[in-house]
Parts: sequence; C-alpha cells; structure tokens
Amino acid sequence: MEITLALIKPHVVRNKLALRSLLAMIKANFTVLESKQIHITKHLSEKFYAEHQGKFFYNRLTTFMGSGPSYALILQSDGGISKWRSLMGPTKVYKAIYTNPDCIRALYGLSDTRNACHGSDSPESALREIDILFPEFNITDALKAIENKS
Repeated sequence: MEITLALIKPHVVRNKLALRSLLAMIKANFTVLESKQIHITKHLSEKFYAEHQGKFFYNRLTTFMGSGPSYALILQSDGGISKWRSLMGPTKVYKAIYTNPDCIRALYGLSDTRNACHGSDSPESALREIDILFPEFNITDALKAIENKS
C-alpha cells in the first residue's frame, strides 16, 4: 500500500459539478485517508512548489494557486502514486488531450498552469507535500493503522 497526495486546483474546485465527478472517481479508486478544502496562500504555495523556484512558470503557478480554494486529499492504494499520476495524465494539457483524452487533465485542464490537479511524483515528495498541506496528519500512525488492517 502506498500513500500519495492529490491536489485539485482552484479552477476545478470552482466548478462544483466537475469537483463532484472527480471526487467520485477518486473514491472509487482509492482509500481517502484525509481530505479538506484549503486556501493555499502565496507563502504556502511557494513552499509547496519550491522545487520549481527560478523556472519561468513559478510565479504564475504560485499566484494561480492562491486564486481560490483547492481540494487536498491523502490517498492510499496499491501503487497509489503511479495510479494517481496515470489518472491525471500528462502535465501538459495539449498533450493530455491528444494522447489520453479521458484523463483528468484532458477533461478539466485549461493550460499548463491550470492543468486541473497535482500528484506527488515519489514517496519522498508525498511525505513532504503531505507535511506542508496536512501538518496535523501523523504519517506513522496512518501507516501502522494500514499495517494492522492487513
């Protein structure tokens, strides 16, 4: 079992029908350990996307993330990271539309910045991102609870 972070971006959260559909798809494919609607401040966004600092899109991305509430989820599943990333599809929306038209980014993405969602790319990233958006979440307790269910 693997834990990952999923983040639904503000333009999708604003569209209640899209959000409801996306959450239903998530719940059908993952165990949701925690979830919350969160307004990501510029400071929090800069911390979350620190690895992109200095890249041409960094300011646009960190500003956009503060444009409205996002929806953050801690997901658990066998191969959870790759499973969520597969459902999201390619980062670039135009590529998603042409190569994977049924993926989340093809359906709800508008641009490379407003590409509908984010997903951790490794177990280490998942832990770091969960710690930023869910500081109250105790990963050790969650992993023990998962082990005890097995």
